[in-house]
Amino acid sequence: MDTSPMVSSLLSSLANYSNLPQGSKEHEEAENNEAESARKKPVKAPQLGTLMGVYLPCIQNIFGVILFLRMTWLVGIGGVIGTFIIVFMCCTTQLYTVLAQTEFAGCFLCLAGGSYYMISRSLGPEFGGAVGICFYLGTTYAGAMYILGAIELLLIYIVPKAAIFPLEGLEGAEAEAALLNNMRVYGTILLTSMATVVFVGVKYVNKLALVFLACVILSILAVYAGVIKTGIEPPFFPVCLLGNRTLVSKSFDVCAKTLETANGTVTTQMWRIFCDSPLLNATCDPYFAANNVTQIQGIPGITSGILTENLFGTYYEKGDLIARTNMESVEDPDDPLTNSNRYVLADITSFFTLLVGIYFPSVTGIMAGSNRSGDLRDAQKSIPVGTIAAITTTSAVYMSSVILFGACIEGVVLRDKFGEGVHGNLVIGTLAWPSPWVIVIGSFFSTCGAGLQSLTGAPRLLQAIAKDGLVPALRIFGHGKANGEPTWSLLLTACICESVYFMFFLMCYMFVNLACALQTLLRTPNWRPRFKFYHWALSFLGMSLCLTLMFLCSWYYAIVAMVIAGSIYKYIEFAGAEKEWGDGIRGLSLSAARYALMRLEEGPPHTKNWRPQLLVLVSTDAEQNVEQPRLLSLTNQLKAGKGLTIVGTALEGTYLENYEQAQRAEQSLRKLMETEKVKGFCQVTVSSNLRDATSHLLQASGLGGLKHNAVLVSWPRNWKQGDDHQNWRNLIELVRETTTARLALLVPKNISAFPSNSERFSEGHIDVWWIVHDGGMLMLLPFLLRQHKVWRKCKMRIFTVAQLDDNSIQMKKDLTTFLYHLRIDAMVEVVEMHDSDISAYTYEKTLVMEQRSQMLKQINLTKTEREREIQSITDSSRGSIRRKNPAAVTTQLSVTEEPAATSKEEKPEEEVQLIHDNTTPASPATPATLLTPGEGAQSPGEQIQMTWTEKCDGEPAKPPGATTTENIKDIFNMKPNQSNVRRMHTALRLNEVILKKSSEARLVLLNMPGAPKNRAGDENYMEFLEVLTEGLNRVLLVRGGGREVITIYS
Repeated sequence: MDTSPMVSSLLSSLANYSNLPQGSKEHEEAENNEAESARKKPVKAPQLGTLMGVYLPCIQNIFGVILFLRMTWLVGIGGVIGTFIIVFMCCTTQLYTVLAQTEFAGCFLCLAGGSYYMISRSLGPEFGGAVGICFYLGTTYAGAMYILGAIELLLIYIVPKAAIFPLEGLEGAEAEAALLNNMRVYGTILLTSMATVVFVGVKYVNKLALVFLACVILSILAVYAGVIKTGIEPPFFPVCLLGNRTLVSKSFDVCAKTLETANGTVTTQMWRIFCDSPLLNATCDPYFAANNVTQIQGIPGITSGILTENLFGTYYEKGDLIARTNMESVEDPDDPLTNSNRYVLADITSFFTLLVGIYFPSVTGIMAGSNRSGDLRDAQKSIPVGTIAAITTTSAVYMSSVILFGACIEGVVLRDKFGEGVHGNLVIGTLAWPSPWVIVIGSFFSTCGAGLQSLTGAPRLLQAIAKDGLVPALRIFGHGKANGEPTWSLLLTACICESVYFMFFLMCYMFVNLACALQTLLRTPNWRPRFKFYHWALSFLGMSLCLTLMFLCSWYYAIVAMVIAGSIYKYIEFAGAEKEWGDGIRGLSLSAARYALMRLEEGPPHTKNWRPQLLVLVSTDAEQNVEQPRLLSLTNQLKAGKGLTIVGTALEGTYLENYEQAQRAEQSLRKLMETEKVKGFCQVTVSSNLRDATSHLLQASGLGGLKHNAVLVSWPRNWKQGDDHQNWRNLIELVRETTTARLALLVPKNISAFPSNSERFSEGHIDVWWIVHDGGMLMLLPFLLRQHKVWRKCKMRIFTVAQLDDNSIQMKKDLTTFLYHLRIDAMVEVVEMHDSDISAYTYEKTLVMEQRSQMLKQINLTKTEREREIQSITDSSRGSIRRKNPAAVTTQLSVTEEPAATSKEEKPEEEVQLIHDNTTPASPATPATLLTPGEGAQSPGEQIQMTWTEKCDGEPAKPPGATTTENIKDIFNMKPNQSNVRRMHTALRLNEVILKKSSEARLVLLNMPGAPKNRAGDENYMEFLEVLTEGLNRVLLVRGGGREVITIYS
């Protein structure tokens, strides 16, 4: 426990006062203690309290050059009321930001970086990095502003003769150019000196901090003392007016036209300025001749009643005369202005928002306490109390200054920015007591101190950003000297200061308010602030004020600042390091996602909003690498709809034993998705068998209303030669399950031949063979593909099939009109398919298919034996066909022999069945053997689908293992099923037409019929699809999901 007297403790803390932010170490102390650095030192507990750690640093950073150099001019231009509104608005913004800051201080300590640390840990690394860099630039530009203020004080008020480019005798643009050049030279010298002090002598900055703070406090006290003194004895501060115009005091010695002497009336120096000779009968300036010269008191005092004249503002255009508003003058509006250089003129065009922009930098510096949180004894208590007390003090000083300046000083003096009418004297210095030099010297050291603080704090802010690794290009600035000094950051800061914005401060304050409001509204469990006098609405109000001030000051600079911050945000998002800090943006994303998912549950999406939400099923090898990477390339090319993508794979086994394999498979999927630029999610399911695992993926993927509506799976490769029939049987079961779940199914065949994302087709066609209406999937998919750069130059062609009794011309006209209303650009062609005899090749192919299927059911052979047996069956069947004369068994497809529209009572499972939508217009006609009317009426909204059904004729199948020589002989003597013959005939005829029209097409899209209801015909189903697509390079089989996916309405 400290037993020192209270006064002694206060004096000791004042002597050791430091205004440096956390992280700055004394270079000299590090050098002096090199010998001890090898030994581990105990960590010293923070000792700074509220007064020394928060209140005084904030006071020093808030009070600065604006109060001493520009506050009187702001009052004169904006008036007491207007300036008070500006000060109140800025201070309110400052207060709301401080309240948000104290909320953060109550939840966690702000480490190096201050406001950057708050924003980055609350809104994420992208926002933190973007706003942090902008705040760094704002702090750096503030340092440049302080340096320029110090140079202005030095050259105009302290040592005017020190100007390298003389100002004497120069007027107008020449004087401005000379002053600017002087500022460049002296500013560079002062900047170099300050940077050198920060680089090699930070200890001196630390020790001089108390001196700089004392200068600020003494200067303010001197101003208040001077205001009180004006009520007793106003200072002699004459201002010379010609008419109501303020004259430049350096042009004359006496404020009079003539003087009465013993020898008579003589002219003065002023006379010789406005007249062509010193004689009384000389020709003089008309305005000079018509108006009298008067001398008024520049500081009449607080009891003079001048406040009423200064209540309202007077705004000027550049070059306007600074005139007294309540004084009349004689002037001819038609006379041109002459001798303008003898009057005090407005140097810039003034308006309300300009005044806001000039004043706001004076209320920056509120982060000084939070930046030092690691040095505070109790940061959660000191930061709220100290910062709010500092804000209250500084706001009271600024607001009272507005009223006191308006009550004590004449309006023309207030509007004279550089004191040209009062012999170049600093107005606030003349007002102060006991001497003007208190203000001049105090304000000079105050601006120098503020500049040093900017050069000390800004590099550390940049170093904190660089150390986090958010911006790869800034990593070099995270390094420094052995004692932690940010050498490279200091060098960059000095270079930026050479170029000369408070927009970045406003943006930083805006995001501090936003971060605090967001954390409060999200009710994050870890958000438990100690500071209770707060409401989230205050932060939103503060954020709105910051945004309003940005556009009030300068809308174009506000846009530039936002563009800079947005560019940095995107750069960090794409090139920066990924950080997980538990930021509020993640929580906001979670809340928004939950809300959106709940909205999706309200009902199915409208047809206009339908887009393919893909579940992509891939397989992996023994090393858990994806076997069909081109499937994800096709997924990327189909995602012009920007819908959901889930890439899933199935593993066989138990979850406990295959967990590591599942993790490797998931990493492999993520890596491939990143390579193929597929944005979505991946999912790995482990089950006892692949069939169940695939079914689980189909059922459980997605969340709520955000579920897949289409499944993309590759055609099983070499399904005929494989020992394992599970792959193609899995596909058929998937067809059945997607039909039941009313999901669309996309099956690309020859997926390895599909283009990668880097390929480009310079020409070619995407052919759509529209056999039945599937809800518009066949129309929509080519449109989506053509949005991708791979297929962009391909043209779309749509083929439909007509029979003899169809009107081909009318079909083409109707289809063209339909596509026009859909706003799809495609060529239309109607293909006529005539009924013809079934060829011997068709009969032979069907027989081979059935014999092979039957053989594989009865015998269990190895792969080599099975292929040899199939070949022997084929050879035997060919000989049998030649002996029997195929012409004798030829069957003519006709209405009388085999009606196309067989009722379900007669042959319910003989042919391809179609389910027609009662509300859907008749689809284009198709071959009789492939397309037949449906089985009964369906409910409205159901779409037409093709379904293969298999009829099992003959004897029931014998149990496995009952293979005998007689069974094998029966296989060789069997006859093909007539239904299978007709299906094979239709598939071959349609394949011939497709090859004739689309053999050169880049992609062919076909309707995919449904799987047979009887599983005994699964292999025949695969064979029919194989025959249908034989000879085509790239095929996409499409099966609709039972709903309309495209509409003519927009």
